[in-house]
Amino acid sequence: MPDTRTPSLQAARAAADTAGLTFQVVEVREPLDAIKELAELNKDRRGALIVIGSLYFMARASDIVNLTATHRLPAIYSLKAFMDAGGLMSYGPSLADLWGRAAIYVDKILKGAKPGDLPVEQPTKFEFVINRKTAKALGLTIPPALLLRADQVIE
Repeated sequence: MPDTRTPSLQAARAAADTAGLTFQVVEVREPLDAIKELAELNKDRRGALIVIGSLYFMARASDIVNLTATHRLPAIYSLKAFMDAGGLMSYGPSLADLWGRAAIYVDKILKGAKPGDLPVEQPTKFEFVINRKTAKALGLTIPPALLLRADQVIE
């Protein structure tokens, strides 16, 4: 069972409640099967999918994006890597920035710092990407105000 106390799930649930939307958490053991099930629930085209980032999902990004497109299921991903596969939207930490921060930590450790003495850092740079080509294929119109907020718009 997914831990519904995690900050990302709490924030998503609160946003859905504020907007008057139904929020359903689905535990995923095999993402491709889960998307097929969600697509079945989305026959009335009122649903959408939030894919929280993980290495497991990243390894299957192309399959996940293809299935969401096949079932016309709008999805937002927490990693920009899904955009390379044709995802609709992504919002999440910049992996390039995180890797740069990791390199700084490696440098400090190689210079003698004890890993346990280094502070834990949270991401500070986030990226919002919209794929207009995918939106058009799904029959969606992205509001201009949302396009203006995006860090990158894929035409």
